[in-house]
Amino acid sequence: MQNVWIVEDDEDIREITLYALRSAGFEAAGFDDGGSFFAALTDSDATLPDLVILDIMLPGEDGLSILGRVRQNPQFQNLPIMMLTAKGGEYDKVKGLDLGADDYLTKPFGVMELISRIKALLRRSIHTPVNQALFNYKNIQMNHANRTVTTNGEDISLTYKEYELLHYLLINTGIVINRDRILEAVWGYDYEGESRTLDMHIKRLRQKLGAAGECIKTIRNVGYKLGE
Repeated sequence: MQNVWIVEDDEDIREITLYALRSAGFEAAGFDDGGSFFAALTDSDATLPDLVILDIMLPGEDGLSILGRVRQNPQFQNLPIMMLTAKGGEYDKVKGLDLGADDYLTKPFGVMELISRIKALLRRSIHTPVNQALFNYKNIQMNHANRTVTTNGEDISLTYKEYELLHYLLINTGIVINRDRILEAVWGYDYEGESRTLDMHIKRLRQKLGAAGECIKTIRNVGYKLGE
């Protein structure tokens, strides 16, 4: 049974979400601030989460700061994280994606949409078989069995969504892929959020790949492709 944690200081939202998660067949735990969340995350006896739902507006340390701390720990760099943002909080959304969030949901949100997005993120955390695990393009090497990426022999640290995006581009090397197809394949649903979601992930991916990031081409008014 997959385990989902939510960090949310609003008790009503937290309890409703926990109830919905458990009703959908997940294990679930809730925290009202960053301190209790990190205490559980670093507890050697705790069952670690498969996904975290993280509110931005929290007492004490805010969600963006917590996100940054989580991503600095190599153990949790591929942990799927969904941010909860206030309505109209575009800056927070973009900042969260820039720091490594994999998705975001604007309050107020529907429980069914939340569960759908969670399932989509978790489906994409399943590894492919070892015999389909090696991908190479010029200076980019991906071992999908252990989810590692290197360029020129140097390890590259990617978030969960950045990794899934690169994987999808690699298996479609040389093919122009439209934006909707990428969003459906990587995000797992008919994404209706701002188009900057994909653009910000592409931007971060290019930056992390360094010179090799030039292999990711923007196809104007269509989408993206990797390679010539």
